[in-house]
Amino acid sequence: MSASKIWPGDPADPRTPIAHDARDVAQLASSATDLHTLDARISVCRACPRLVAWREAVAREKRRAFLGEEYWGRPLPGFGDPAARIVVVGLAPAAHGGNRTGRIFTGDRSGDWLFAALYRAGFASRPTSVRVDDGQHLDGVRLLAVVRCAPPGNKPTPAERDTCRPWLARELEILGEQVRVLVVLGGFAWQSLPPVLESLGFVVPRPFPRFAHGCEITVTRPGRTLRLLGSYHPSQQNTFTKKLTEPMLDEIFTRARLLAGLPPSNRR
Repeated sequence: MSASKIWPGDPADPRTPIAHDARDVAQLASSATDLHTLDARISVCRACPRLVAWREAVAREKRRAFLGEEYWGRPLPGFGDPAARIVVVGLAPAAHGGNRTGRIFTGDRSGDWLFAALYRAGFASRPTSVRVDDGQHLDGVRLLAVVRCAPPGNKPTPAERDTCRPWLARELEILGEQVRVLVVLGGFAWQSLPPVLESLGFVVPRPFPRFAHGCEITVTRPGRTLRLLGSYHPSQQNTFTKKLTEPMLDEIFTRARLLAGLPPSNRR
């Protein structure tokens, strides 16, 4: 996929440098001075050959229901408020969701659940997120992922997670001290956070607490406190089996608002 590909809201252009390996990712992440530059660099990354091959194959072959659509087929930058107090950290884009639409958690069942909950909690301008030009807007929240490319079987390898880590660390660093809460979706994202947080100077408990729905921990560094709040991922497996229900997800974002020092939402 070309960096100059025409796409609504595409942050990249032909001059955007492209990461081809883990060293490039670390260098390009650390030297990004703002969110737009970081988003552009993330969106053209080619550091993980397996992920590049998979995301682009999916974009070519497509799912029958989306044969008439053009797929994004590239890594996904974050989406949402650049002044967010709450950051939602997911696993990775879905092959026929974000990898198709070009926006994280957009165009699949997990996104349907997440954006509906964000709307009920007063963070989203509308209860659905279907495409990049649908007018969706987030206030107070930004959505990120541990791995920015759609992985085969929704399972990135440890090496792919580690290669992608500098993008996440730098995004949290640029977002800065207004971030009070990380809402972490699922065990993979939860266990991926300690080295990210340590790279930002936070003292992380060892052993790191086990993931559970509703689990909370506090990490600190001089002059700053950050709360981590765990939630089951709104995957089809979890929602179809009712391991995660709408009230459970609503409770997470009600708690996140409280921890972030935001007034309760009156939208239900």
